[in-house]
Amino acid sequence: MNSNEALEKRREYLMPCLNHFYQDPPLFVRGEMQYLYDQGGKQYLDFFAGVSVMNCGHSNPFILDRVIAQMRQLQHLSNIYLTGPILALAERLAGIMPGDLHNSFFCMSGSEANEGALLLARLATGKRKFIARRLGLHGRTNLTMAATGLSLWRADPFLPGDFYFADTAEEIEAILQQDEDIAALIVEPIQGNGGIRPAPEGFFQEVLALLHRHGALLIADEVQSGFARTGKMFAIEHYGAAPDLMTMSKALGNGIPIAAFAASAETAARFTRPSASTLGGNPVSATAALAVLDYIEAERLCERAAELGDCLRAGLETLQQGTDLIAEVRGKGLMLGAELALDGEPQPGLTDRVLESLKDRGIILGKNGLHRNVLAFQPPLVINAGDISFLLENLKEALRENRP
Repeated sequence: MNSNEALEKRREYLMPCLNHFYQDPPLFVRGEMQYLYDQGGKQYLDFFAGVSVMNCGHSNPFILDRVIAQMRQLQHLSNIYLTGPILALAERLAGIMPGDLHNSFFCMSGSEANEGALLLARLATGKRKFIARRLGLHGRTNLTMAATGLSLWRADPFLPGDFYFADTAEEIEAILQQDEDIAALIVEPIQGNGGIRPAPEGFFQEVLALLHRHGALLIADEVQSGFARTGKMFAIEHYGAAPDLMTMSKALGNGIPIAAFAASAETAARFTRPSASTLGGNPVSATAALAVLDYIEAERLCERAAELGDCLRAGLETLQQGTDLIAEVRGKGLMLGAELALDGEPQPGLTDRVLESLKDRGIILGKNGLHRNVLAFQPPLVINAGDISFLLENLKEALRENRP
């Protein structure tokens, strides 16, 4: 099957809501660490990591060997049964999560994890409503879609009105003062789909004090930013703050579906009504996650992301100085964004042309933001300095060739 045949089958058998970035998309058939290969054997440098999932690289044998061994031994039992991997993973996470986060509930996706965290916040506080940040994205379920501030991803026309949207501590304080029924604030420490936007310095210390004064909790959505992506195990660690609840997924399984929400032992103790996840924390997924954590530690991926992120940022800022097409470079570690604009006007068309041009040159890059004009640099953390140089050289040419 070639890419044209694949596009025809996609149009015939998949939902029309599912889109892709390219006019001429490759059909990928293989991955190896930081590289992807199409059906013709062409190699691509992956600088998006399946949307910040493949932090440890594609088909990493360190992880796959353990996963395959576990599949041969015990492939599935739900989390209502006792198995070793889920318990080992819960204990391991308790040792690396910030603050007093201690107890975990395992599920299968970031949406499910965020839905669970919102539920636990209601159970723990006895309150109903929430605050979320504008431009945040928290999932596809009913409640998490209502928490999402990007209109592009609010597909349900009948979302519940349980959310306020605010960006500053002053706005959050005003909401808390006018409505005592706030259970929690949910926030991405670095907004991913919103355009790689880090929270302001000092934001979390200030809002934590406000929330706790009003009997509300802080939920940190680390689904996209967790597990060494930003140069820390979790992005909120850059801010010297610890959330009351935290959600995680994506890179935790490095392509094997797994997610979790976590809370302190005290908060978790409020979750006593029956709940389970048929596939959540199954032996295979939990084994993959344990291997991911071992690989992050063994290969020093936090330090690697910090060092290579500094190198990439410096290169992007040098490009910015030589063109009027890059309005801003922002982010942390290897979660960086470059916003494309000209004379103050967002350039989504330019962004699409640059992505197409880079794809033709053998580089896969992401895009996001309110106007879909932010180039997203979120590669596997196993890239090297040569990969960064290759990207920057080709990005410079792509911007020059596609200038409006």
